[in-house]
Order: sequence, then C-alpha cells, then structure tokens
Amino acid sequence: MTRSVALMFPGQGAQHVAMAAGLYGRDAAFTATMDEVFARLGPRGRELRSDWLGRGGAADARFDDVTRAQPLLYAVGCALGRSLLELGVRPGALIGHSVGEMVAATLAGVLDLADGVELMLDRMDTLAASPAGSMLAVAASAAELEPYLRGEVVVGAVNAPRQTLLAGPAAELARVRADLAGAGITCREARSRQAFHSPVMAPFVAEAHRAWEGVPLRAPRIPVYSARLGAPLTAGHARDPRFWAAQPAEPVLFWPALDRLLADRDALLVEAGPGQGLSTLARRHPAVLAGRAAVLPLLPARRRGPGDDREAFDRAVLRLREEGHAPHAPDVVGAAPVHPGSQGR
Repeated sequence: MTRSVALMFPGQGAQHVAMAAGLYGRDAAFTATMDEVFARLGPRGRELRSDWLGRGGAADARFDDVTRAQPLLYAVGCALGRSLLELGVRPGALIGHSVGEMVAATLAGVLDLADGVELMLDRMDTLAASPAGSMLAVAASAAELEPYLRGEVVVGAVNAPRQTLLAGPAAELARVRADLAGAGITCREARSRQAFHSPVMAPFVAEAHRAWEGVPLRAPRIPVYSARLGAPLTAGHARDPRFWAAQPAEPVLFWPALDRLLADRDALLVEAGPGQGLSTLARRHPAVLAGRAAVLPLLPARRRGPGDDREAFDRAVLRLREEGHAPHAPDVVGAAPVHPGSQGR
C-alpha cells in the first residue's frame, strides 16, 4: 500500500540567506508564490527579496530577527508546498513547527495566502517590538529541565523526547544556561532574537488578536496536526482567532503532534523547508525506525550553491514518484535561474 504524504514545515531557526533560492526562476509554482508574497509585502518585500537572494550583503545573523526569518520561512514553505501540489502530490496530512503551522494552515485552506501575508506583516511589526529574548536548545527532556527554570524562562518547544527548547529573557536564560553547563547538560543557543513561545510574548497577544479577527478562517481541507495542540487541528480551533493570536506565546508541541500523526497513519514525511532539522527529529521516531514511516527532505542539509537546492528537490520528486506520488511533470520557468548575487529583476 502506498504511504500517504505528510508535509512538514520548519519554523524559526531553519532560516538562512538564499534558502531554497536555487528553485527561484526554475520552478514555476515556487517562483510565482515567492513573487506573490514579495509583491503583497510592498516596499518591504523588495528589500526582503534582495536580502533573501544575498544581493544586499545580508549576513545570516540578520535573518535571526523576526522581520527576516518569519516572512521568508512563511513564503518558502508556501512556495514549496504549492510546487508539490502542482506536481500532483496530494498530502494526507500537514504539520508545522511554530510559523510553519501558519504555512500548514494556509495550504490546508484555513486562511488565504493574501491574508497570511497581511498577518505576517502584523507579526513582524508586533513581535519586533517585544523585549530582547533568546532561545536555548537543550539535550534533555522537559521534565529533567524543570528544576532549572526560573523567572520567565519556560519550555518553549518539545521537539523530541530529549530535545527541548527553552525560551525567555536573554539575561535569565543566560543564567539557566550556565547552570545547565555546570550540570554537564549539553545546550546551544537557538537562532532567534525573540523569546518566542514564552510569557515574554503574552502582552502582544491582544494586539495580534485584533489582526486575526479580521481574517476569514475555515476548517482545514487537509488534516493538520497542530504543534500548538500536540493533536489534530479541530474545525473549532481553526476558526478561532484567539487560538492563532496566542500561538507565539504558547509552547510548540512538535513531538506529541508528530507522534499522533504517525499513530494515525503510515506516512512519507516530506520536509518542505530549508535545512533538514525536522527530518533529523523525525528519523528518531519509532515508526520511522521500524520502517512503517520514512523521511524525505526537499532541500539539502547544508546549501553551498543554487545547484544543491535543485539537485535535492529533483531527487525528492523522483522518490515521490517511486512511491506513487507526483505524477505530473514539473513546470519549468523559461528564463534562466536567478542566482544569489546576480543582477536582474
């Protein structure tokens, strides 16, 4: 029996300059979606596009800020998802990490892309005004970390049984990090300048709620396994603006959501985003280790040039076809690929 496809969309931390840009100017659906997002972002979109392609000399460190990472991760996730849909892939489930859940909601029809871009603009402005914060990836379970939490430092994400993300004000998190290092617990700073999924974000929920109230929200047409809930997204939650507005202040339960997804179905887990962070996590799941599920990233773990994106994507499409998916030939843009650093549009 053919395994269903489950698309996984990464969140903050996966971003980098020129992520997936090797498909820009080559894959029609990907290019059209990126251009639509940039156009809807207005003048900020032109600047963001230039930085994304590496034309402004932007360093990866700039991409750690919400004003770069979030809209680009949203755009790239939607563009990759649409590319697969154009190839005839019909996903049986979607799952997203943090802002990746907004991508999943968009592709599932909970909200339109145009509204998603407007919400990303609001998210950029609202969350960029939040106090400086930080996030810390720790090789320990959430339960093991409870004694080390202090102040507003909380568990921001449960990514795997022993892969936990802490979040909170930078100074408090630095003290927690020192305590963890003293106890011999491995940890590293995550790529974020904001303390997402912590109480630091709570004061901004009310403002975000106003933006979400003006957006038509629908029940998902494709099952979404919500990392906000750690369970399937219900029609009630999908239509509730308060659910979405509170998301940046609530923990990400990626592993519980993935666990439920793989309990419900055998799946080919396709990571539709930069890097292979979610693929690395998913490969640890018992269903994958037992061979009932498999993992397929669309993009390379480390990108060295535009050719890497294209080669990884083409290999993934071939694998999808071998498993009975992606029946349509890709629609290739007639113009030459747009390389980072090149001149042109």
